[in-house]
Amino acid sequence: MSDDGYEIAAESPFARLDDDETRAWYAYMKVHLRIRYEMNRQLRDDSGISLADYDVLVALVSDERGTLTVTDLATRIGGERSRLSHHVKRMAARGLVELGVSETDRRASTVMLTTDGRATLAAAAPAHVDFVRRAFLSALDADELAGFAGSLERVYERLLEHGTLPRPVDHP
Repeated sequence: MSDDGYEIAAESPFARLDDDETRAWYAYMKVHLRIRYEMNRQLRDDSGISLADYDVLVALVSDERGTLTVTDLATRIGGERSRLSHHVKRMAARGLVELGVSETDRRASTVMLTTDGRATLAAAAPAHVDFVRRAFLSALDADELAGFAGSLERVYERLLEHGTLPRPVDHP
């Protein structure tokens, strides 16, 4: 408290969290920010693609047709539609994806995985998975890994309940 009796606002925007919440949130944020940086660096160095490229390619290869509307792709990877639209145009210029118009809704743009995109993902995946194992998964034993996965699945469900993006079609 200050001399005039008013409480001084804490400098941290997370000052309203208790100690355990603060520890968990800061630990998550440190890992989140660092792992995205390191995965992007690893992919660029080893495969010449960005983490954003990889996210798009994985989402497309996960679809049975290898084709999603920009809106569905944004929902699946948790991206902003307009930013993603610009990104997939750059990927199309590199031959990783093709852009088109939806057969069911002529107003919707589609993104389709190309043969080159599929080959690029297949070439990038082994080194990327190895990095993820070394830098992240190997820090947890089998029980911790199972508990961690369960915790993240519950958090993801909560994000779907309270977030602004619709539920992805592949996550009923």
